[in-house]
Amino acid sequence: MLIKKVLNLACPIEGEQLEARAQQLVCKNGHAFDIARQGYINLLPVQHKRSKEPGDSKEMVAARTQFLNAGFYTPVVNKLAEAIQVLIGNRQQLCLLDAGCGEGYYLDAIARLFENTKTENMFSFVGLDISKHAIVAAAKRNKNITWVVGTNRQPPICMASVDIILCVFGFQSFEGFHYALKPGGKVVLVEPGPEHLKELRHVIYADVKKTASPGLSVIDGAGFTLLHTTPLQFKIGKIHQQQIHNLLLMTPHFFRASKEGKQAASKLQTLDLSIDMLVTVYEKTAGA
Repeated sequence: MLIKKVLNLACPIEGEQLEARAQQLVCKNGHAFDIARQGYINLLPVQHKRSKEPGDSKEMVAARTQFLNAGFYTPVVNKLAEAIQVLIGNRQQLCLLDAGCGEGYYLDAIARLFENTKTENMFSFVGLDISKHAIVAAAKRNKNITWVVGTNRQPPICMASVDIILCVFGFQSFEGFHYALKPGGKVVLVEPGPEHLKELRHVIYADVKKTASPGLSVIDGAGFTLLHTTPLQFKIGKIHQQQIHNLLLMTPHFFRASKEGKQAASKLQTLDLSIDMLVTVYEKTAGA
């Protein structure tokens, strides 16, 4: 399989298609965006920011990189690759967008798996995240992937130009996804199941509640049809103190846990963790 350059990036200001000129991307109205020396493109204008440095901090990105690089979530990569392979079918060309790609672990792993397959398919991969720190880290992983700083609410992608959107624990904007997807395009969501990281949650929270999948609650009326949901459950085995710290720092639990909960987690020497995820596939409804 060949990975081709992305040609469907759009100006985040007016939505016009961007064209490459030297070390810039330029729209027909003259808006220009520099390609950073690391290879990524920042398409997040200041008016789309809600803070000075939105998204994950440098410390969160570093923690997630260390944790994921250790291979604990390899079964997640394999499940996603399997699901995406089914969705690809016999198509020769395809654009896959990882919306909320973080530091690029999943998209890089999936791209490398497909890159090693002996086919004549030509695919393009786009990693999008609102955190500049995350995209800088992602750009170090794979130079064949187009890495973009941007927002899922207003993805800097040409309308109806994406075949598959992947969103792994990312911010879900079905309005933005609907805009970017072709008719019949698919969204693959990975969300926490009710037992996800239960051992850690019982340490950091006094009252542990099971929560419903956020995707299932917002999909009605958004122009999508639910195709199927597949549970993914496994144990990663005992992790030690540094990886416990990395795991907590890379999740929303770091902000939700009390000071006492974080202190309790910091005293753990080992933790045998349960992983419980839901892999859900939606289809953009024709004519919606």
